[in-house]
Amino acid sequence: MRAPRIRLRIDFGENASLGPGKIALLEAIAATGSLSEAARGMKMSYRRAWLLVEEINQAFAERATLSAVGGAGGGGMNVTAFGQGLISRFRAFERSVATLGAQRFAAIAATVNERKPASRAHAARPLNRASAKMR
Repeated sequence: MRAPRIRLRIDFGENASLGPGKIALLEAIAATGSLSEAARGMKMSYRRAWLLVEEINQAFAERATLSAVGGAGGGGMNVTAFGQGLISRFRAFERSVATLGAQRFAAIAATVNERKPASRAHAARPLNRASAKMR
């Protein structure tokens, strides 16, 4: 039996949300010091990564990342203290929710059928009025 896996998205407002993807991107930027390297490592386009970072930076009063302009040593991107706080708070909350979910759903998780589901072609289809008339 495996514990249920829970994926979170926290909405702070209409245009301000955080989820595992944005947090993973911030973590990758912190690890590499580069948006382009972080995007490559996540198999994401640079444009998509840039748009996600801009969403984060515009969503909050403080910036989560700061960019350095290229030059002899090249540019880069760093995660700010505020961005590090977003990462650590999100990951701590994620662990808490995973623990609570495992506790609350342990009995249900024990009943999960581990065999592969039947293909759609062979699965029983429920009858509705339209399909009943056709038969």
